[in-house]
Amino acid sequence: MLFWMDEEIVPKPLHLVIMKLLRGPSVIVVGPIDSGKSTLSRMLLSWSGKQGWKPTFVDLDIDQGSIAIPGCIAATPIEMLIDPLERIPLEMTLVHFFGHTSPRKLALFNTCYGVNVELYKVLVKELAQTLERQFPENAESQAAGMVINTMGWIEGVGYELILHAIDTFNANVVLVLGQVILWRPLLPVAWELAPKLKRMVFSKGFVDGGMFVCYLKKNLQEKLCCMLRDVLKNKPNVDVVKLQKSVGVVSRGAKYLQRARGYRIREYFYGLANDLAPYSNISNFSDLVVYRIGGGLQAPRSALPIGAEPAADPLRPVRVNVNRDMLHVVLAVSFVKEPDQIISSNIAGFIYVTDIDIQREKITYLAPSAGELPGRFLIVGT
Repeated sequence: MLFWMDEEIVPKPLHLVIMKLLRGPSVIVVGPIDSGKSTLSRMLLSWSGKQGWKPTFVDLDIDQGSIAIPGCIAATPIEMLIDPLERIPLEMTLVHFFGHTSPRKLALFNTCYGVNVELYKVLVKELAQTLERQFPENAESQAAGMVINTMGWIEGVGYELILHAIDTFNANVVLVLGQVILWRPLLPVAWELAPKLKRMVFSKGFVDGGMFVCYLKKNLQEKLCCMLRDVLKNKPNVDVVKLQKSVGVVSRGAKYLQRARGYRIREYFYGLANDLAPYSNISNFSDLVVYRIGGGLQAPRSALPIGAEPAADPLRPVRVNVNRDMLHVVLAVSFVKEPDQIISSNIAGFIYVTDIDIQREKITYLAPSAGELPGRFLIVGT
């Protein structure tokens, strides 16, 4: 912290005036999956807190979720050091429910749901605008800046989403993390199955395949850095910094990530140490209104006339009847009074559906607290 910002040197009234005039750095961390983005983000936040600052943490990683459950983008101020064994403290948290763990196409209940990149972009923009409105009222957070964690999707549309996040949050520091995978145990098999690769390796002058693979991975990081620098060259205030992945970061499989998402959801209801007890409530179907964002199902191109394009609106809330498919599904609870406000409003929390009685039109769910829900509008994802 700069010495002239110390309240022992500068009187408090003048200190607050200086804070309002300052705008802290907006640091965004990008890189492929399992490169240590979340860990680096927590380290930056802790270092900042140790210096007496109160930065804002923005989490755009819908796959895992460091602030809310997976499927959300969120932001929260950090006013203390982050305990490595505890979760990020939640105070004045802003959460928007995307409802999916990836903007990419996926299949669920034998139905194909298209890519809803537009919804992701709109939610990111809504979150950024909300923070921008709050900063003038919180000089300390504005002066401390923000740390933004992103998804591990860096190719194609994922790269476009990175650029969108950089532009939306006016990021002026882009940290690009590298990716190094332990390929050496797979080299004997690779040598047998890919003699052409072996010839390529030695033709490039590398001693072994491990060096060659590291070269490819390094080039991937170099390519991402070069692409970002080229696109952002018209913004001289934006610095793109390349960082190597920490040695302690390990790759995680798909099953591990799936279990981690399940633990994260359970933690929301039962606590990190299983020290919380959610409440079981029963409501009538008529008391709740469930919506899905995305304009309904999008018909495949093969089912449309020649030359026709799918016309589903990715931002339109569509009412969904309560049915058995919602059993054991997490629903987001919205504060809004009208369905057209669902996208622009942050959510109050989540419920977990444990039983659906179609004949009696009753739905049983777990909620973090007793009593009525903060709102009757619910959002379902996948």
